Amino acid sequence: MATSTGISIVKARTEFAELINRAAYGKERIILSRHGKSVAAIVPMESLKALEAMEKLEEAADRKVLAARRHEATIPWEKARKLLSKSASRKPSR
Repeated sequence: MATSTGISIVKARTEFAELINRAAYGKERIILSRHGKSVAAIVPMESLKALEAMEKLEEAADRKVLAARRHEATIPWEKARKLLSKSASRKPSR
């Protein structure tokens, strides 16, 4: 498993080549920060490829959900309005 190391962007500028080598060959994830806040990362290519593969799977799942919703029955507005008004009239007042 890759380890993560934090470093400021100012320091990263002076050590850029070393940070790239640590990510590429040491499989280290370098978290870059500005004013103490994490803003970006240098990661090994394997980590990037794994992230992109997960994103593709999520996108495919989202497309399936959207396609399934398109085939669901819809309720005409008049019927929905009646159902909503009945539901609102049943709620106890506070």
